[in-house]
Amino acid sequence: MNEPAAKPKSSWVNLAVDYGPLLVFFLAYRWFSPKDADGQSLGAVVAVTKSTVVFMIATVAALVISKWRLGHISPMLWLSTILIIGFGSLTVFLGDPVWIQIKPTAIYLLFAGVLFGGLFRGKAMLRTLLQSAFDGLSDEGWLKLSRNWAWFFLFLAVLNEVLRHTLSFDTWLLVKLWGVSGLSFLFTFAQIPMLLRHGLGEEAEVEVEQNPPAG
Repeated sequence: MNEPAAKPKSSWVNLAVDYGPLLVFFLAYRWFSPKDADGQSLGAVVAVTKSTVVFMIATVAALVISKWRLGHISPMLWLSTILIIGFGSLTVFLGDPVWIQIKPTAIYLLFAGVLFGGLFRGKAMLRTLLQSAFDGLSDEGWLKLSRNWAWFFLFLAVLNEVLRHTLSFDTWLLVKLWGVSGLSFLFTFAQIPMLLRHGLGEEAEVEVEQNPPAG
């Protein structure tokens, strides 16, 4: 009996799942924001509330897409979704945009705590959280990657607190969408040399050598 084929990996699906809901929130907030100067304060709160509902729907949709296209939902996605729904609900019911700003800090601190806790026990929790394959990456590579991301998450938590206390909501949202996301991309790419030194891709190369394509 043939085993069911594994779901193919798709980088664009990963990007859509990770950053799609945030982009949807940004676009919804722009759409619902008051266009005139009258009632700006109340209108902004209403815009945030409506956008948060859209954000939560988009987040649940990301779960469905991840299961459909990737064949699984990673623990990291589950945890972030739970926090988004929780803080999003507080924003909707209390009408306070601060809760949507605190949410990233809570997510970053949670992930940093999980990773540091694993490192304290000599375990690379990032492998469990991501549930995605870095083919050939050694145990030492996983530990170093977990360590690097733990410190980076802690940095992002502090950065978010500084930004939300010093910027308006509109400016904070722009920085969160483009600045922090761009910073995360740069940090991710910066890990590639270390990953390659610790065996990333070696198993895939061996498999190709052992099973050359038919001529």
